[in-house]
Amino acid sequence: MAISTKIKGFISQSSWIRKMFEEGVNLKKQYGADQVFDFSLGNPNIDPPASFKEHLSRIVGIDTPGRHAYMPNAGYPETRAAVAAYLGRGHDITLSADHIMMTCGAGGALNVILKTLLDAGDEVLTPAPFFVEYRFYVDNAGGVLKTVKTKEDFSLDLEAMSDAVDERTKVVLINSPNNPTGKVYDEASIRKLADLLRDKGKAQGKTLYLVSDEPYSEIVYDGVQVPSILKAYPNSIIATSYSKSLSLPGERIGFIAVNPEIFEIDEVVSGMVLCNRILGFVNAPALMQRVIADIQGMRVDVGEYKRKRDLLCDGLAACGYEFQKPQGAFYLFPKSPIADDVEFVRALQKRRILTVPGSGFGGPGHFRIAYCVDDKTIVNAMAGFAETMKEFST
Repeated sequence: MAISTKIKGFISQSSWIRKMFEEGVNLKKQYGADQVFDFSLGNPNIDPPASFKEHLSRIVGIDTPGRHAYMPNAGYPETRAAVAAYLGRGHDITLSADHIMMTCGAGGALNVILKTLLDAGDEVLTPAPFFVEYRFYVDNAGGVLKTVKTKEDFSLDLEAMSDAVDERTKVVLINSPNNPTGKVYDEASIRKLADLLRDKGKAQGKTLYLVSDEPYSEIVYDGVQVPSILKAYPNSIIATSYSKSLSLPGERIGFIAVNPEIFEIDEVVSGMVLCNRILGFVNAPALMQRVIADIQGMRVDVGEYKRKRDLLCDGLAACGYEFQKPQGAFYLFPKSPIADDVEFVRALQKRRILTVPGSGFGGPGHFRIAYCVDDKTIVNAMAGFAETMKEFST
């Protein structure tokens, strides 16, 4: 066998998202791009703000000695200080550059965090539905992912979470706003989750960590706010990126924010700095770090995503689909009209509509629609959505 048994198995379990995206490429070659309605990949279709490009051009033009030399592994101090100041204001908490580490996106951040915290066999609990790559990230660190069901509206089921915490639990990993559901876990739920982890940790005589994956934290609608885990729980860590808020997924720039009150903070931060290096990331991209330092608080026009959300939701509701309206991110997670969500997604595909089965996210009986697409894609897909619903409703 050319590759490891584990990776061979992972390939067979690999993301439906990419499978459908690649199918879309083939269909577009066959029928033309305007005849394929691709909702498979959460790739932002709104350009970065114009001012981002202005800052980028200015930074590129600066020529000083040592501009391309090695940097501290945690990132440039001035960038980390700028991030800490902005994040601290948003969370109403005092942060310094020492609490921030720049990373290669949120995926890099999560891998660094988990590699630092987990011993072999430690469990990471995550509410389901969940981002599909969490299982692989946890395995990278020698841990085991354990999913916990959410309620019908995708809110946290704290009783189920309490039952799931045992002596092997080390981390609870949440994603809010959630991919694939668009759910934002409210402040009351976060505080109750913090109380649960505090009580369970005390009873077990160990530290339980709360890690929040927040690349969509600035893409929220209708006055909804993402509660601060840093205010709610001392042993908390944020992993995030600028991929969605600034439409920069290809630039791979994000950061880790560690709660100043976390247990043995010096050791935790030192471990993360080491893991950033030995995992092969080494540093976050230097050019993007310099740009990010100047543009804290800048974001894309979130109103554009809200308008797309409403256009999609209104259209699907008229077709008879059932769903929870997303509070954030740019995904809709409707119920499939049949139990077999893979079969339903295949039926949509016959009408050149590409979505992703909910089973891949631990949410069987649903399917994910990424609405970060052109308006015409949403509008022109509606006939196919209606026909497919009718096919399974008669």
